[in-house]
Amino acid sequence: MTEIVLTLISAALINNFVLYWPLGVDPLLQAGTGSRQRVHALGIATSGLMLLCSLLGHGLYQWVLVPLGLTALHLFVFLPLAVLLIAPLLGLLAGLLPGLPFGGLWPLLLGNAGVLGALLLAAEANRGLAYSVALGLGAGLGFWLVSSLFDDLRQRTLNNDVPLPFRGLPIDLISAGLMAVAFLGFNGLLKT
Repeated sequence: MTEIVLTLISAALINNFVLYWPLGVDPLLQAGTGSRQRVHALGIATSGLMLLCSLLGHGLYQWVLVPLGLTALHLFVFLPLAVLLIAPLLGLLAGLLPGLPFGGLWPLLLGNAGVLGALLLAAEANRGLAYSVALGLGAGLGFWLVSSLFDDLRQRTLNNDVPLPFRGLPIDLISAGLMAVAFLGFNGLLKT
């Protein structure tokens, strides 16, 4: 149980999929163009997609690919799995949480390499279903945390006097780099 909690915390804070591993940066930069509700909808959808893909991806890997000796094809199984789960998940979330704008998130979820990264890292580690689920959920919650913090930071830079050459994408990239340095402070938090 301790290993599962440590994996969850590590994936969310220490080995964050957006800041430590450069996965999911494109949805992070694109998500801030809407409202706060859109950022939360993207965070919930990404967390749900990573959790669902981790569950089903582990099952497919262990019960289909390993017995058939086709583990080298895991990328060709994980990618369509993630793509095929996006539309049903967005429909389910739109029904469960009608106050959040889940419409139009399909391209952001499709371009999120963090989903595929979580599946590949869990398959490579081969530590069981609980580890895969904790890694997927932690990565999704970490993405949600970083996207919320990044949206707040973006709102602050929009309301301040930023020099003309740094407006837009340059200040966003500088902000993401500073957030990555801040998240490096979590290194050494967990000793295993």
